Amino acid sequence: MSVNIDKMDGFFGEYGGRYLDDALIPVLEDLEAAFKYYIKDDGFWKDFNSGLKNFVGRPTPLLFAENATKALNGANIYLKLECLANTGAHKINNALGQAILAKKMGKKRIIAETGAGQHGVATACVCAKLGLECEIFMGEIDVARQRPNVFWMEMFGAKVNPVITGTRTLTDAVDEAFRVWSMRAEDTHYLIGSALGPSPYPDMVREFQSVIGKEAKAQFLEEKNKLPDVLIACIGGGSNSIGFFNEFMQDAVRLIGVEGGGKGNKSGEHAVRMTSADAKIGVVQGYKSKFLQDENGDLLPTHSISAGLDYAGIGPQLAYLGDTKRLEFTSANDVEVLNAVKFFSKHEGIIPALESSHALAATIKIAPTLGKDKDIVVNVSGRGDKDIFITASALGEKKWFDFLKEEILRYKA
Repeated sequence: MSVNIDKMDGFFGEYGGRYLDDALIPVLEDLEAAFKYYIKDDGFWKDFNSGLKNFVGRPTPLLFAENATKALNGANIYLKLECLANTGAHKINNALGQAILAKKMGKKRIIAETGAGQHGVATACVCAKLGLECEIFMGEIDVARQRPNVFWMEMFGAKVNPVITGTRTLTDAVDEAFRVWSMRAEDTHYLIGSALGPSPYPDMVREFQSVIGKEAKAQFLEEKNKLPDVLIACIGGGSNSIGFFNEFMQDAVRLIGVEGGGKGNKSGEHAVRMTSADAKIGVVQGYKSKFLQDENGDLLPTHSISAGLDYAGIGPQLAYLGDTKRLEFTSANDVEVLNAVKFFSKHEGIIPALESSHALAATIKIAPTLGKDKDIVVNVSGRGDKDIFITASALGEKKWFDFLKEEILRYKA
């Protein structure tokens, strides 16, 4: 199920491809050629691996969640703590890889889309380190609900552009980034943050994120001298999950992806692509995959308490893995996600992002159904500091609101 770079053709079964205006096709062809060249270049890997070690802070730990394991009275639970990487999430792995590639191609400017803001923060951070101009496109709704991440992007020197069209979320941010890229591709690289978009992006993102699974596999083998039985990760577009799963594709390991169940089963109340009646195959934003669409083929609005999963499509390789039954799909609703935040914060002393808490919510349900001789590894893809305004509001935390009111009064004084 893994992909041979030498035989990469941009498709995973019927999914993937490159469907864009003719003006961008040569740009993507040049990008693919550069990727195929540098992925075999020792100098590129020296720069990338040095950055992962000395800037990102890899390897990230693999933690045995002893307290959670005892409380759930089932399988042993291990947590791959991507939340401890620089900028607080896995997104920086891919941002670093693509930025180094872009710089070797002679690009001076990076643009990116972001939903929850973690990809935007990671991109801005890497651009600051590498001396590249940076511009981020973010839906107006996401700008409002992820203000802490907007603050850090701007601190790194990035220009953040609120997108006010459409649903004003991640889908529209991607559209705007493509529009801007088509107008200035000669010195600009569009750094896509998830394992989707036109070829070669799904392959690039998977390769740069595969460090997660490589580390997790080596760490678990060292710990128990065997492979885990189950891997669980949240799935929006798919960057954390495909990077986590890739190293285990050929192994007898159960792979489970968790989508955003939102607040209900009606259209617009969730972001479930693989098991929803509203999901249809289509071509959107340059690639073919499964999208939540109406009868006219227009994208439906989505909802998830986590901005990073609030997206109508899914990466083409993940759609293919779902169709071929190599990857199981489930979902977690907003209430289950908040309960998972509370449970793992209390029992393990971590603050998981709302995206990652979808995987943790599924773990709470799955672990008790498995024997105590079974092992689950969960990708905790990000840290939850960025979500404090959403989480505190959803939990009705009065002390938090009192603090905000006092801060406003102090600001006005």
